[in-house]
Amino acid sequence: MATTNVPTAAGNGHSAEAARRILVAVDDMFFLAKIQETARQLKVPIQLAKTDKELLEKAEAPAPSLIILDLNSAALKPIPTITKIRQNPELKKTPVIGFLSHLQADLKIKAQEAGCNLVMPRSAFSINLPGLLRRHGLPEQA
Repeated sequence: MATTNVPTAAGNGHSAEAARRILVAVDDMFFLAKIQETARQLKVPIQLAKTDKELLEKAEAPAPSLIILDLNSAALKPIPTITKIRQNPELKKTPVIGFLSHLQADLKIKAQEAGCNLVMPRSAFSINLPGLLRRHGLPEQA
């Protein structure tokens, strides 16, 4: 059921006119700073959420082009939050990427079963961050 295919915003049912923003829910200060700095360098708009409630509120229309979640977050309740995202008709097609510490196979499976499109270890997330932000945060090229 779980897929590792992460659609681009243009292919996820959002209109081309919809704001391309990435919603980030990360409470690890190191990773948050890394995401913010990479987004700043690439000129990709991101929006931060500190709690699951704030994430769900900020994910309302227009839907973000991507949601990034720290699956080890203490403040977020990531698995129930992913489930709520997938239950919202407006967010069903919004890609969700989660990252976690290495050797957490059970958490990875739970996140995928809840509807997380892509789950990666922190190291792989760091390496792939610029490409992910470019793909989901920059306007489509003609």
